[in-house]
Amino acid sequence: MVCAGYAAQGLGYAAVVTALPAAKDRMDFSDAVISAILLGVCVAASFGSGLADAVAVRRGSRSALCLGFLLQFAALAGMSLAHDRVVYLGAVAVYGLGLGTVDAANNMQGVALQNRAGVPMMGRLYSAFTTGGIIGALLAAALATGGVSALTLVGGVALLQLTVALTGRIWLLPQHPARPADTTSPARRRTPLPRAAIWAVGSLVLVAYVLDAAVSTWSTVYLSDGLKTSDAVAPVGYAAYLAMVLLARLVTDPAVLRWGRRAVGVCALALGTIGCALVVTGPGAAAAIAGFAVAGIATGVLVPIAFAAAGQLLPDRSDEVIARVNVFNYAGAVTGAVVPGLLGAGADLRLGFVAPALALLLVLPLARRLPTRTSASRKPLPEGEPA
Repeated sequence: MVCAGYAAQGLGYAAVVTALPAAKDRMDFSDAVISAILLGVCVAASFGSGLADAVAVRRGSRSALCLGFLLQFAALAGMSLAHDRVVYLGAVAVYGLGLGTVDAANNMQGVALQNRAGVPMMGRLYSAFTTGGIIGALLAAALATGGVSALTLVGGVALLQLTVALTGRIWLLPQHPARPADTTSPARRRTPLPRAAIWAVGSLVLVAYVLDAAVSTWSTVYLSDGLKTSDAVAPVGYAAYLAMVLLARLVTDPAVLRWGRRAVGVCALALGTIGCALVVTGPGAAAAIAGFAVAGIATGVLVPIAFAAAGQLLPDRSDEVIARVNVFNYAGAVTGAVVPGLLGAGADLRLGFVAPALALLLVLPLARRLPTRTSASRKPLPEGEPA
C-alpha cells in the first residue's frame, strides 16, 4: 500500500502538469500566469510539508498521508470541472498543499516500511513514483490522440486519490513504531532536531531537484531551439532522462546493500556532473541526449538515499526530520526551472546546465558524510559528528 501511495502521487502530478496547456486554453491564461501557477504550487507544497509534520506528530504519518490525498482529490476534481479562473486557481492552491503533504507523508511511510523490513526500500518506492509519472504522461498522450481533454484525466485521477485515501486508513502503516506514544513528553521535547544534519541531507535533495527541474523544463527546448532538432527528436532527451531515473531507482536498493549509501551517493553526484558536462560541451544532439540520460542516474539515486538517511538522523523524531528535509525539494524545483533560462537562450542554453553541475559538485563533501550502514537499528549520530 505504501508503494501505491508513491505511484498515485507520480500519476497525479503527471496528470496536472500535462493538463496545463488544456487549462491555459480553457481559462485563457498567459504563459506568465502558467509560470506563476507552477511557482504557487511549490510555495503551497512547502506549507503542505509543514502540515504533514503537524499531523504526523499528533496522529501519525498514516493520517497525514490520507489527509494529503483527500486534499488532492478535492483539488483535482475542482481543477477538472472549473470554468472560472478564481475556482481553478483556488483548486491549484489546495492541490499544492496536498502535494506537499503527500510528498512528506509518503517519505515518512517509506522510511517506516524500510525500518520494519530492515533492508533498503526507498529506491523501489521511488521507482513506483517514476512509473506512475510515466503512465500519467502516456495516458495524457493517448487521450490527446483521441481528442479528449487532458483535464478529463485529472478528474479520473481525483477518484484514484480518493480511493488511496480511504483504503489507506486500513492498509497503510500505523504510527512510526520508534515514536513514543506521548509525543509531548519532556524527554521528547529535550531532544533537539539535528539542524546541521538536516541542512546537509536537505542539500542533497535540493541539488537533485535542481537537476530534475532543469532537465524537465529545458531539455526539449534546448534540443529544439538550440540544436535545431526535429519535433520528433526534441522530446527524446527527456525520455532518455526519465528512463535512466527509473532504472537507477530500480537498482539503488541492491547497490546500497552492496557498496553502502555513501559510495552510491558519491558515484551518483559524479555521474550527474558528467552528464551535465556532456550537455554543455557535447558537439550535437546525440551527446546532449546521452548527457541527459547520464544525469538521470543522479536524480534517480540521490532522492531515495537522502530521505533514507533523513529517517536515520533522529529515529524518535524521524517524521519531523523528513518533513523539514522535504521542503528542500521545492526550493530545488524552483531554482532548476528558473536559473538555466536566465543563463542562456537558443544554442547558449547549454550554459544553463553549468548551474546544476556546479550544485552537484558543491554538495559532494556532504555525500561523503552519509552513513554507510542502513540497518533500522542503527543509532543516530550526535549532531556534528562525522558519519
